Amino acid sequence: MNSKIIEKIKSDEILSKITDKFENEIYLVGGTVRDYYMGLDSTDRDIIVMDEEAREFALKLAELFEASFVPLDEENKIYRIVLADKINCIDVTNPVGDSIEKDLMRRDLTINAIAVNIRTGEIIDISGGVTDIRNKCINYVNELNFVDDPLRLLRVYRFQALYGFSLAPETINAVCKYSDLIHKPAVERINYEILKLFSGEYAHIALENMNKTWILEEIFPFVKELKQVPPNSHHHLDLFHHSIETVKQVQNLYSEASDEVKEHLNRVDFGGFSRLAHLKLAAFMHDIGKFSTWTIEEGKHRFIKHDDVGAKMSVKILKDLHCSNKQIDYISSMIKYHIYPSHVMTSPQITEKIMMRYVRKMDKNSIDAIILAQADRLSARGPEITDEIVERNITSLNMLLRFYLEARETLKPLPKLLSGNDVMDILNIKPSRKLGEIMEALHEAQVSGDVITREHAVEFVKKLV
Repeated sequence: MNSKIIEKIKSDEILSKITDKFENEIYLVGGTVRDYYMGLDSTDRDIIVMDEEAREFALKLAELFEASFVPLDEENKIYRIVLADKINCIDVTNPVGDSIEKDLMRRDLTINAIAVNIRTGEIIDISGGVTDIRNKCINYVNELNFVDDPLRLLRVYRFQALYGFSLAPETINAVCKYSDLIHKPAVERINYEILKLFSGEYAHIALENMNKTWILEEIFPFVKELKQVPPNSHHHLDLFHHSIETVKQVQNLYSEASDEVKEHLNRVDFGGFSRLAHLKLAAFMHDIGKFSTWTIEEGKHRFIKHDDVGAKMSVKILKDLHCSNKQIDYISSMIKYHIYPSHVMTSPQITEKIMMRYVRKMDKNSIDAIILAQADRLSARGPEITDEIVERNITSLNMLLRFYLEARETLKPLPKLLSGNDVMDILNIKPSRKLGEIMEALHEAQVSGDVITREHAVEFVKKLV
């Protein structure tokens, strides 16, 4: 394994250009080395320069590659060089401590604590990271590093979500020991790690393991309520495990999806992360409104309007995590409408008009809501839910998905029949929450086809007062 890594590094044109030009003692470290050991390509190269100030050396690299120089963190002396292709980049820093060994001992996980001298090929692995990669195991370098930066507690699960590795028993014990420190890092850093976690193929496994160390409830207090709702006639799992299973099913549906659907879910439209990552977070939260709406009538568990309640609850949760308005709008919308696609396709008569109403209403979120509805269906297999019911529901939702993919090519935006100012003039009202409600109702009426012309719109808003 080591010889392959050395060959890979020596054949790297960017690293070779650096060694040809400079005599410095330079190490390739961290995620780049980890990815190379796992047989993955990397466009990011993290290097430590031992015998020159990182800033000065980074400026020399920027000149060598005719690249952009970006100071990432002046306090910790971390500088990024972005090459002209806007794909490859080099992060340059100095060691923490006076040796490469001391630097590696300050890192979070053994799999991230391997260094390779890019000139000599010497591999430095003092914590057993290569063995842990081979054994697919996540382990800490030093448990006190969790105290130095408690965000590393969350990074344990971020990397499990990414690779599906097991967790070393001593790492689990350490996370339990220090889990109450997770609130110390800045919320923005926690937000970043959460979305990194949900970006991973194995997010559902990471969530299950986070639950075993109490850290999940520290970050998502609503988990305590999810655990109190038991299985019922429609659900074979309690609400907490149903939520995790829904995350898993979203990932499965993505893996089996067409290139067209994958391309849509891979888009980075908000928050610096893919739609898929945000959709899996929405899947985990989609039933948070059930506990507060839970009633049992004649032995039947009911959760009336849990979708609306959950959407409203999610806004505060996401604000507390410092999500952007676009992220909040997307996730709360997914929660609010996670049942809607199935309702559309269980209408007594499924017509093009009904499906077009769905397309108009959900617009760019049409695919996402369908995938979430399918994942929800596949995660609920209570005694009253037969395989036939599941298959019929999934098939009908696939029909809605095909309709959307065909319709979006020719779909034109709905005309704006009345502006907010128009409505204020017509009704003699001022800007208010009522105005927003009227505008939303008008949009809904247009979507459903009940309002087509400006004259219709004027009559419609007059009836709302």
